[in-house]
Amino acid sequence: MNFDRKSLTDQQLVHFYQSILKPRMIEEKMLVLLRQGKISKWFSGIGQEAISVGVGLALDPDEWIMPLHRNLGVFTSRNMPLNKLFMQWQGNREGYSKGRERSFHFGAREHHICGMISHLGPQLAIADGVALAYKLRGLGKVSVTFTGDGGTSEGDFHEALNVAAVWGLPAIFIIENNGYGLSTPVNEQYRCDSLVDRAKGYGMEGVRIDGNNLLSVYDTIRGVRDYCIREQKPYLVECMTFRMRGHEEASGTKYVPKHLFDEWAERDPVKKFEEWMVLQGLLTYSEIEGIRGAIKSEIEQELALAASAPEIVPDTEEELRDVYSSGGGMVRSEVVEAAGSIAAGAGSEKRFIDAIKDGLDLSMQRHGNLVLMGQDIAEYGGAFKITEGFVDKYGKARVRNTPLCESAILGTALGLSLEGYKSMVEMQFADFVSVGLNQIVNNLAKIHYRWGQNADVVVRMPTGAGVGAGPFHSQSNEAWFVHTPGLKVVYPSSPEDAKGLMIAAINDPNPVLFFEHKALYRSISGLVPEGYYEVPIGKAKTVREGSGISIITYGAGVHWALDYANAHPEISIDILDLRTLLPLDYEAIRSSVSRTGKVVILHEDTLTGGIGGEISAWISEHCFELLDAPVMRCASLDTPVPFNIELEKNFLAKSRLAGIVQKLLGY
Repeated sequence: MNFDRKSLTDQQLVHFYQSILKPRMIEEKMLVLLRQGKISKWFSGIGQEAISVGVGLALDPDEWIMPLHRNLGVFTSRNMPLNKLFMQWQGNREGYSKGRERSFHFGAREHHICGMISHLGPQLAIADGVALAYKLRGLGKVSVTFTGDGGTSEGDFHEALNVAAVWGLPAIFIIENNGYGLSTPVNEQYRCDSLVDRAKGYGMEGVRIDGNNLLSVYDTIRGVRDYCIREQKPYLVECMTFRMRGHEEASGTKYVPKHLFDEWAERDPVKKFEEWMVLQGLLTYSEIEGIRGAIKSEIEQELALAASAPEIVPDTEEELRDVYSSGGGMVRSEVVEAAGSIAAGAGSEKRFIDAIKDGLDLSMQRHGNLVLMGQDIAEYGGAFKITEGFVDKYGKARVRNTPLCESAILGTALGLSLEGYKSMVEMQFADFVSVGLNQIVNNLAKIHYRWGQNADVVVRMPTGAGVGAGPFHSQSNEAWFVHTPGLKVVYPSSPEDAKGLMIAAINDPNPVLFFEHKALYRSISGLVPEGYYEVPIGKAKTVREGSGISIITYGAGVHWALDYANAHPEISIDILDLRTLLPLDYEAIRSSVSRTGKVVILHEDTLTGGIGGEISAWISEHCFELLDAPVMRCASLDTPVPFNIELEKNFLAKSRLAGIVQKLLGY
């Protein structure tokens, strides 16, 4: 192994040796603790340390890194306190995730490290978002993310690299090619000669290097970093290496031919660098023993500190509270003032679609750090023309057409959040969110609970049937997200609420799914205040008070209920517009139930698994004494949404509302 020191000083080289030795010695200690049952799981990076350490040393300390399982050297090179790392691995409250996450599934803002999730691929697009933030601010920085040879088979790899290339982002993508994805060898993962060959296909540069040579990794990353900043382009680096232990300790290594261990043992990154340091006269064996002794002493002292941490005592209120980030939103006086102007009738008549646009426009004016992203949203103005004219007002840097890749753009939005940006991602149709589901339910939704990082992202969801668009442009999929802690789900029915909820969603520091019924865009109008105001998330609205029967609903269902009520003045109907589906306004639900004692829950979504089942269960558990009849649900058929208009009418819940109301009244 040839080491080229170039301009590195003797002192730097000694520091490099200490830096690569430290994670090795920590790992050796962790393996002992694993056998003793003091930690539950370990993903070993023994044999791969040169990559993590070389990358960590090559970057500025305030440049974000997105590491994976085998990147302990990233954490140690950022000088994270060992006792806190040990507590993290032991599942202690005083670790980085309050005992909520395992091993390396965590991050730390102060160290500019964003922890992984088990799905691996979503990490890559976060680097896009961080790099975009650097680019927008004109900072001379890069983001760096890791993947393995197996991870390159995921769609997220393709999407993240393509976005980085198309947008010219200063991001470095590092492949740790250790020959195996768990037990699957690379010849069963890909057929190209080398993974770096893929770089050209994305229109970026790439290089393949010896991942066991610390100085090669360091020098390469330093040079690539300079290139990415200077050219404002991404770069792909394939590091050839080998994992000397199992994917994780329980999996073993029986699937690996023995001769590979023998061959790679001769290329051990720690041993080879140590030998070179001695040959160069930079260290003596006596000095090496001194360094080892100092690291060992530090490990034992830090372990003792970690061992003294108290046991976790679960606090249910804290657990629930930490699901969401606090803050955001307008001050209370502004909300009250806006409510007063609405009551006074100070506003103008606007269509539903124009109210959404108004809320977005005012938010772009209020928040200079708000970035809009979506397919065709720039010059074209989006599929429904909501962002038409925005690119002329705010520029292409903030109103960004995206490639056709929902997952990467949602990951990019999370990366922007790491650097303090707000973002809005438009799904062209709510149906298409399924290909970005992982980013929403596992990355955006959980990150604050996991390690305190908020995801300041709004996802706009043009939804619903009634326009003859068929099975893939008409779904009501809000229930997918109501089941996911950490998300907020809003669904306005009126122009006034659409504008106020849009502003509130963008002000909120948490991920918000904003559902907009397509059939309401140009068919519904109403008085909308001209100013900048919020409709509070989590608050339902009584649209009409009554004493005979309650219809609890949202979205287009509000208008179906109003049409029915207007056609049947002989029935005293109480209509509650939920407006927010997560969190639900249980107080408003109870109030409506108490006024009538008979409840229909109406929604356009299909019956089975729809939110109506959850609300019905809650009413039965908490309002049973107020009921005069069973809670009934009125929902669409348990079929895909049909294309033919007559079939679609039959599918929709609206066609069954009259029958269910009459059945309940006659109970």
